[in-house]
Parts: sequence; structure tokens; C-alpha cells
Amino acid sequence: MRIGIDLGGTKIEGIALDNDGLELYRKRIDAPQGNYQNTLNAIVNLVFDIETKTNLKGSVGVGIPGTISPQTGLVKNANSTWLIGQPLQTELKTLLNRPILIENDANCFVVSEATDGAAKDAQVAFGVIIGTGTGGGLYVRGQSIVGANAIAGEWGHNALPWPNPNELPGKECYCGKSGCIETWLSGPGFVKDHHSINKLISPNTAQEIVSQAEQGNEYALATLNRYIDRLAKSLASIINVLDPDIIVLGGGMSNINQLYTEVPKKWGEYIFSDYVTTQLAPPKHGDSSGVRGAAWLWPKS
Repeated sequence: MRIGIDLGGTKIEGIALDNDGLELYRKRIDAPQGNYQNTLNAIVNLVFDIETKTNLKGSVGVGIPGTISPQTGLVKNANSTWLIGQPLQTELKTLLNRPILIENDANCFVVSEATDGAAKDAQVAFGVIIGTGTGGGLYVRGQSIVGANAIAGEWGHNALPWPNPNELPGKECYCGKSGCIETWLSGPGFVKDHHSINKLISPNTAQEIVSQAEQGNEYALATLNRYIDRLAKSLASIINVLDPDIIVLGGGMSNINQLYTEVPKKWGEYIFSDYVTTQLAPPKHGDSSGVRGAAWLWPKS
């Protein structure tokens, strides 16, 4: 049995899979906010609960909203900032008494979709998570690419490419820079853009803005069109570097159906090619991809 844990900003999900990917058990709990020790305890208790319910012991893979530094072994680059600088992998290994694999949640997402999802059989796949943050993961010829600095796929902390004058210098990002792609394409970034342009304090969620756009509200539709253009430019910069077969979108913003038709119509303006065959696709496993990918971090035995 393989166990996957998806550590999110608001929830922690655990899953147990057999060697063929069949789901044996799943459980979701609220994520402790702002407290590392409580987060650590919640993960450990969730693993033990899964093993109790299945009466099996499994390998454990964990997806986190950050990564483990190859230099220090500590968490870095986490938008759940209470994890930063903590020895999460070491402590989980001790508490669970077994080896633990930890990767960025976007890496887990693309591993899932490349293993038995929308990117199955793709030679090069790029997985995108656009939700609370904006992450990315790279999968090449059967392997997740972590990189020398454990930051492969971190497109969200590049600057928005080909910015318009009114997009400069950009919004401040938690990473300390301004104008990062994440500040524009994350769910909170989308809502802030709508409010700042229209001098509004509502609606309060991305889903509400998209719903208004679908009903023909001109302000919401303009916000959605700006988002589509920014996503097209940002993904074009990825295609210019990686030239993937497919890009799979995940996270809350991936539920906007218009992205899959409208973004590919626009990204050709920015891609350095006379034609573009790269596909843009929703995830086969939906919200389950991150946790399934965490389980699949361990190769088949």
C-alpha cells in the first residue's frame, strides 16, 4: 500500500492506494493554521488513522506548498509560511519510523496526471496549480524533475511576461518581489485585480466573479479577459522554454471552463513558433490529483 498526504493551506487530505492505483481509503481534515507543531501532529495522526482503517502499513509521500532545501533539509519557499525553516521530512521520518518522500504539491499534481491522468503517455508535461498560490511541476519521460535547487517549475515567482504599462511595477508578493505571476494568476490575485480596477469590495470570491462574467456583467467579463490574457502570456513563456506536449491545470482557478478554449487562442501571439500543438487540459483526477501524486512518489514495487 502507498499513502499520499496533500498538505494544503486549509485542508490536509490523505489517501491509500494499492499498487494498481485503486483507492482503498481517503480522509480529509482541516489544516492547522499558523502552527508547525500542530501541522506535524495532524499529518502523523492522519497516516496512523489510514493504516488503522486499512489494517495495512504503507509507504508515505507528502506534497507540500513549498519544497525541501537540498542544502539544509529544511522547508523553503512555502506560502504556508509557518513551515519555512522547519525539519518536516526529518521529523516525519522519526515519528513514522520509515523513509518519507516529500515534494512540492505541484510536482505531486503532475506526477498524478502523468501516471494515469490527463498527461498519461506524454513525453513532457507541465502541471500548473492556480489556487491560493501559483505553482508548477515538470514531468519528463517518466520522471518528476526537482532540479539542482529544488525549484523546477516555480514559474509563479517569475515576473509577468510582456506586461502592459498599467501592470508595472506590479503587486507586492510574499516572496519579497513585485509583479510575480502569482500575484496576478492566483485566486486571491484575480479577486484583488477585480476590486482594484473597479473600486469594489465585492464580490468576494473568484467563483462569484466568474459567475457574473458568464451572466454578462461587463466589469466581471473584463476582469476575466484580463486574466485569460495574463495566463496566455505566462504559459507562453513556459512553452518557449520547455515546449511540453501538454499543460494540465489544477487548483481552484482551473475550474473556469473558458480557460481551455480562450487561452490557446491567445498564447500563439507570444509563442516563438509558427504553430503550437501543446494541449491545455483540465485534470482527470480533479482535486484528487495532488494527494494521488504524493502516493505515487514511491515507484511501483
